[in-house]
Amino acid sequence: MDRGWGFLIGLLGAVWLLSSGHGEQQPPETAAQRCFCQVSGYLDDCTCDVETIDRFNNYRLFPRLQKLLESDYFRYYKVNLKRPCPFWNDISQCGRRDCAVKPCQSDEVPDGIKSASYKYSEEANNLIEECEQAERLGAVDESLSEETQKAVLQWTKHDDSSDNFCEADDIQSPDAEYVDLLLNPERYTGYKGPDAWKIWNVIYEENCFKPQTIKRPLNPLASGQGKSEEKRAFYRLISGLHASINVHLSARYLLQDTWLEKKWGHNITEFQQRFDGILTEGEGPRRLKNLYFLYLIELRALSKVLPFFERPDFQLFTGNKIQDEENKMLLLEILHEIKSFPLHFDENSFFAGDKKEAHKLKEDFRLHFRNISRIMDCVGCFKCRLWGKLQTQGLGTALKILFSEKLIANMPESGPSYEFHLTRQEIVSLFNAFGRISTSVKELENFRNLLQSIH
Repeated sequence: MDRGWGFLIGLLGAVWLLSSGHGEQQPPETAAQRCFCQVSGYLDDCTCDVETIDRFNNYRLFPRLQKLLESDYFRYYKVNLKRPCPFWNDISQCGRRDCAVKPCQSDEVPDGIKSASYKYSEEANNLIEECEQAERLGAVDESLSEETQKAVLQWTKHDDSSDNFCEADDIQSPDAEYVDLLLNPERYTGYKGPDAWKIWNVIYEENCFKPQTIKRPLNPLASGQGKSEEKRAFYRLISGLHASINVHLSARYLLQDTWLEKKWGHNITEFQQRFDGILTEGEGPRRLKNLYFLYLIELRALSKVLPFFERPDFQLFTGNKIQDEENKMLLLEILHEIKSFPLHFDENSFFAGDKKEAHKLKEDFRLHFRNISRIMDCVGCFKCRLWGKLQTQGLGTALKILFSEKLIANMPESGPSYEFHLTRQEIVSLFNAFGRISTSVKELENFRNLLQSIH
């Protein structure tokens, strides 16, 4: 009997030792596990898994997309960085040299881009130029042909459209300048502290449908009032954009600055501070999941807009005919590759249910996002402002596409599309914004490898 009790006590003791960690020692958790603990398997609200996205982006899409973005059509972006902040006056301008943006000289930008003749074929461009000139004069010239008069009115209708999600810069303003995005890359500038915090705080607190009880982007939409899923989706888009920007800053960090050279590279500590599960109280991994959610939304928009670019009249016009034709072929290859992605996000789940309520919510989305685009004029670092404006315009264009499915389906096979149209500004921002997210997904693979051996 004593032997039986002794055996039982010994067995229970062994179980206790193993369950309490006093038995075989478990390997310590790596830094990679703490950052990426939730970034695997299926994503919330989607039928897609992270591993499928990684393979598709890193090996099939990323290399070709980078080649396209290096072309003249996509590298030159016209922007007004001198617009005043519409919300407050006390903006502290960043005086660091890495915050500065170097605009292009007039002879550096291809003539075809500067002439604004970039929308369609050369014949159609001549018509559009007449329309735009007449519109700037503020009236429809009766001496114009009936077709041209109609185009003027249609372009006015487009410009006043309520479908635009961003408050675009006035690119005709004397303050608007072309910027070479390749010479002004997005990377760490040192812009931080109260001013940078204020920008994101206003975005999250006032424009993301968040409950008032939440003071920063910690646990959004804890309350279930109204269309909480759609509102949560909006928050996830902004959180994903924020996460993507933080990945870029961590991946292109100023590691060394001497009179001989500047060395940029991966800052593991910076990445951990932004995404480590312990250091961010569990929020870091969720932010990375939101980055993937943003990726799927913009990927879906690009798959939907393929018919717009497939029309024979459309070209990526720079004035270099051979290069323009090659770039259009590459663009269509990329879009067909995107369309073949097997697990696209179902955008119909965004605004399902009651039509009246769905319409109101869509309008709320548009107004909130336009407000966020205006907040970018309050960023004190000019390089941060440049990339902030471009990426918010790119995301706004993606949302415009997703909410224009019927208009895209009804486009004419040739000639200007009056009901659905994308300006060159929207096209450049759309693809560059997606290029930034694609780069973030690629960089996550690099950080995951770098953090594997760190505990």
